[in-house]
Amino acid sequence: MNQVLKWAAAAIAAACISASLPFAVGHADDNALASPIFGVKIPQGYRDWKLIAVGEETGLDELRSVLGNATAVKAYQDGAARFPDGTVLVKLAWKRKPVEGLDGAFITGPATTVQVMVKDSTKYASTGGWGFGRFIDGKPVDAAQHETCFACHEAHASDHDFVFTHDAR
Repeated sequence: MNQVLKWAAAAIAAACISASLPFAVGHADDNALASPIFGVKIPQGYRDWKLIAVGEETGLDELRSVLGNATAVKAYQDGAARFPDGTVLVKLAWKRKPVEGLDGAFITGPATTVQVMVKDSTKYASTGGWGFGRFIDGKPVDAAQHETCFACHEAHASDHDFVFTHDAR
């Protein structure tokens, strides 16, 4: 009986250790999932956030949707001129795929990028209060691509707190 209890205890201990191992390993790699320069990551559960707007970028032949966390949604609903700290916007992009037989109609094709903006006016003071992340297949792109984020937002969206997307409602 004692031998059975020892084996059962050992099995439970092994199960607990192996169950926690992926989390420990994943935690160690967390920095590899953060964007260079800004340290922005793809937020957990973002696919459950509210849709803010959709768009098309014809130059890249892409369809895009922008999702926002609760802070972003409230700012849009309130018509805020500036977004509060804690705002997170996620843009999903896909290649356009023509609908066969419907000239000029498109659906989403293969996914291209996930782009994230995080508002923290202290941490990101030099970039208008925004941190940026651009990800392909869940991994951040290189620093050179992230260096272009704020310059583009500053040049084309400075009148809307450096955010291109307007509420589509």
